[in-house]
Amino acid sequence: MRKLLGVFILCIPFIPYALAQDAQANSQPSPISDSDIQLLRSDVQAGKNQIITDTMAFNDQQSTAFWPIYRDYARDQQVIGDDRVKLIKDYAAHYDSMDDATAQDLAQRMFDIDARTLKLRKDYWPKFEKALGAKQAAKFYQVDNRLTLIINLQLTDVIPLIQ
Repeated sequence: MRKLLGVFILCIPFIPYALAQDAQANSQPSPISDSDIQLLRSDVQAGKNQIITDTMAFNDQQSTAFWPIYRDYARDQQVIGDDRVKLIKDYAAHYDSMDDATAQDLAQRMFDIDARTLKLRKDYWPKFEKALGAKQAAKFYQVDNRLTLIINLQLTDVIPLIQ
């Protein structure tokens, strides 16, 4: 598990770094393209799938029941993730000229993303519980939460605080 997390951690820093570089005071990088973001997200998702596979150690029945639900869950997460990417891009674009109105808008959008993420997890709980049982579903949610925390930590590392 530690080796897999290490590989995963090596893959994910590029997403927020590329997105947040515009906000760095002394750099003028070219903006990252949407196709670059999609490619990086695809790599991250593949890493997440491998960690889930290795950590959960599903039997055949669990695997058959889990993965179709997870694909839908990951797709719905990506919709929310698209809004998160837009939020980060907007933050970077307004970093040097942030005013109260912009900060208010960005904060409200962040709250909405957080609320939608929680709602998604709650909505999928009965599906995962039915497929895996409560104990295995809870374990999956632990793994999913830890992966989310790792990504958030990487974002925290590269997105500067408002000036």
